[in-house]
Amino acid sequence: MHLYDEDKIDCHNHIFDPARFPYREDTVYRPSAQEIGTASQFARVMDACGVRHALLVGPTSGYRTDNRCMLDAIEHGAGRFKGIAVVDNDVSRAELMRLKGAGVVGVAFNPAMEGVAAMADADALFDMLADLDLFAQIQVTGNQLPELMPLLARTRTRLLIDHCGRPDVAAGLNQPGFQALLRLADGGRTVVKLSGMQKFSQQEHPYEDAQVYVLELVRTFGPHACVWGSDWPFLRSPVRLDYAPLMTLFADMVPDAAARRRILWDTPRRLFGFGA
Repeated sequence: MHLYDEDKIDCHNHIFDPARFPYREDTVYRPSAQEIGTASQFARVMDACGVRHALLVGPTSGYRTDNRCMLDAIEHGAGRFKGIAVVDNDVSRAELMRLKGAGVVGVAFNPAMEGVAAMADADALFDMLADLDLFAQIQVTGNQLPELMPLLARTRTRLLIDHCGRPDVAAGLNQPGFQALLRLADGGRTVVKLSGMQKFSQQEHPYEDAQVYVLELVRTFGPHACVWGSDWPFLRSPVRLDYAPLMTLFADMVPDAAARRRILWDTPRRLFGFGA
């Protein structure tokens, strides 16, 4: 079977449609030109590459807590999309319930951009997420994760770690941040996104310096707790990126067809309820 014929779910991507959903005035970054990617444009990419579903992630850039663009894509996607929303830490339970009813399966936290201090008062939000069976998606970089471990240890929320934890490729597998991520595998409530190699690699495609981290995560967490994401439409990329080469690279790194199917299809379908 050709890779394009395999069932696949892309678990990290963004929708930008400023013509229909203008960016917030206070946004820290305004995606433009080739960074703009509407729901219909993304659907064509998915169709071309045989991707059946996608987990849309509300972006910090452009929209932050304005989730309307993402929710519109979910509403009109005929069951193809689910979402990760961005909310303020003092969001109400009623708003979280509304988002869940609209197809949201989790809430994003971005210490990589906003700093660890932005999660200092997140305990109550984490507890609500646990009560509502929603994920806390966390994007860290370098050695930020150890600073968050007390919060993660005293809460019971299911965790979704972005972009392989964005390790420092020069620091090796034993760096504190990456080791903290590996330890989360023991708790059974953490899922890792095998995505964003282009964000933490210091090399061009095929990101050979980053591959060891992806393979170690697959080995430690297992295919039942790993999902794949493209990061389309590749915000702030200093070089050209294309969807198909990233997907093919992942297939080359996980040549076992059964393991690849679990990561690309079975695991995200089970975790996020696609097709239910």
